[in-house]
Amino acid sequence: MSISRITTRYAKSLIDLAVERNELEPVKKDVEYFLAALQSRDLILFLKSPIIHANKKLSVMQALFGDKLGKMTMAFFDIIIRKGREMYLPEIAHEFIGQYKALNQISTVKITTAIPVSDAVLNEIRAKLADTNTPIEKLDIETQVNPDIMGGFIIEIGDKLYDASVQRTLEQLKKEITQN
Repeated sequence: MSISRITTRYAKSLIDLAVERNELEPVKKDVEYFLAALQSRDLILFLKSPIIHANKKLSVMQALFGDKLGKMTMAFFDIIIRKGREMYLPEIAHEFIGQYKALNQISTVKITTAIPVSDAVLNEIRAKLADTNTPIEKLDIETQVNPDIMGGFIIEIGDKLYDASVQRTLEQLKKEITQN
């Protein structure tokens, strides 16, 4: 079975259970906390290690997250580890967040700039996006800094990309010059 099918099914089952028990928001917070913990490379290597026995992984996960995550989330992790699917936990967590956003009709907007964006600029962008069909309270704005674009910005909304970066402008100019 492919990784995407595995992650989609497990994330969907967690979402369905959380909705059924009216615990979607606490479970989402738990998953976000787990994703933040996954910034540790050691945790990822630990989860993906075929050498470490499932019982050891369960006890470590309980020690790390037992008092920080809800019972339902910990029970879900327990099931995943007992089934030998713990190596997919990072992907399942990302898929869960994606399905949560789809369920709540939240659009993710990724803004890439050469320098960090101020709150005033973000509010201006939010106001401009409010003029579109996307409700303003359903926007999740993520910012990223990439000095390689030299200036301007790149905005991604779903599968749409608007590239107004200096780097792209220079590339287009270079292409036009070489063609002539």
